[in-house]
Amino acid sequence: MAQPLQSITLSAPGFLGINTQDSPLGVDQSFAAIANNCVIDRFGRIGARKGYQYLTTNATAISGGTGLYAIHEHVSTAGVSTIFSTGHNKILSGITTLVDRTPVAYTITSNLWKMVSHVDHTYFFQRGYEPLLYDPTTDTVMKMSSHSHALGTPPQANEVLSAYGRLWCADFTSDKSTVYWSDLLDGTRWIGGTSGSINIQSHWPTGYDEIVALASHNNFLVIFGKRSILLFSGADDPSTMALQDSISGMGCQAQCSVVSTGDEILFLSSFGVQSLGRVIQEKSSPTFDITKNVRDDIIAALASETGRITAMFSPEEGFYLLNFPTVAITYCIDNRGKSEDGAHRITTWTGIEPLSCYRTQSGQVYFGKLSGIARYTGYVDNTSSYLLEYFSNPLGFGQPAVLKFLKKFALTVITDTSMDVVLNWSFDYSTAYTKRTISLTSVAGGEFSIAEYSLAQYGGGGAIVRPSVNASGSGSLVTVGIQVEVNGGSFSIQQLDILALLGRIY
Repeated sequence: MAQPLQSITLSAPGFLGINTQDSPLGVDQSFAAIANNCVIDRFGRIGARKGYQYLTTNATAISGGTGLYAIHEHVSTAGVSTIFSTGHNKILSGITTLVDRTPVAYTITSNLWKMVSHVDHTYFFQRGYEPLLYDPTTDTVMKMSSHSHALGTPPQANEVLSAYGRLWCADFTSDKSTVYWSDLLDGTRWIGGTSGSINIQSHWPTGYDEIVALASHNNFLVIFGKRSILLFSGADDPSTMALQDSISGMGCQAQCSVVSTGDEILFLSSFGVQSLGRVIQEKSSPTFDITKNVRDDIIAALASETGRITAMFSPEEGFYLLNFPTVAITYCIDNRGKSEDGAHRITTWTGIEPLSCYRTQSGQVYFGKLSGIARYTGYVDNTSSYLLEYFSNPLGFGQPAVLKFLKKFALTVITDTSMDVVLNWSFDYSTAYTKRTISLTSVAGGEFSIAEYSLAQYGGGGAIVRPSVNASGSGSLVTVGIQVEVNGGSFSIQQLDILALLGRIY
């Protein structure tokens, strides 16, 4: 009597994101080994990330083709938005047309500025440079010392924070342990009033450390060192500010990785991306990080990166992006949901390769790139397609020692355009994949050829299509991959059904 076919179903394959940390055979089948140029969409499916579209038309002439290393939006009290960027040793404004706003006779040889807005002004700080500010009343970028309210010597700091009604700055060429703050509601006054400073060298819990970044959280001034974190309470009144807590063995490795998500602060440590609240709760424990499923990959990227690591959070898109510019990889950390152990779901992006990233108050995501400012939108990288890849870990389907004779794959995907889907499969850890190309052809009205591909319905912004392909080969473990050239349309993977005969124990 013929043995019946067994149906093995992967519902929302890869929806837990990438897991390269654990044994591939031991991980949940909902993890992916590769999920590149993907996001976890709002329905919990692996789907195509959006692409980017250049908005700048004169970047080569203005920025010299070296790229934009920082972006910041100034929104005046009148609600007028001005986008500033830095590149080619200039301070620039604008989006479509970049305009040089560098003060006359002000020489710049580095583009790693930190920009913040404070009391209707935007301030520009970089180590070794006199700070600049943008005054919207005169529509001028000027040296801080040139402002009519300026008092005291402007601090040439690398890090600046706008919080609790004043500017806070730190990280100087020859001083890594002092935090200065401006007078209340005036970022140009650094002596007199309620301005002041504190040297925290004696507060580091493990001896010498260096200030990397500053943040505000629940009325605390958070001071990130490379190997420790200090929390000062009463930051709304610095005269009574006191050390509340210190955390040893855990610090920040990248100034621009520190991002507030509204109720939490995320930052890159030497162990991966951390949640400040979790670190405070567990006290210096490196045993947990929200990127623990790709910890070794991120540690390797951190060790190899020679450029400026940047990050941003988008509540609209539901992700925290961590970008390694010279390694040329961006980690997309989903903020909508977590796995059972508390780790976030993670995918990777390649091809976009921004130098900086920023979210505007209207929710637009901008990238600073070699040729100017680009917006995260659409499903092409400027005018080119990009490759989406999903590959499972080796699947034993609960019976890893039993041979599987593959007969058929049935996909359920959602798309709104014609495309070729390349289905890959291999056995027992082999990377010699068998490949089959399935052409999804859109016809009039956005529908698909229902005779061949069994169109089911519309949903999630596209048509649900169920193509199938005959399979061959056998092995105890099966690895499945899907590759799609995304070129103008959305794509997500709803389900993968594998029909197989189960044989003897391998």
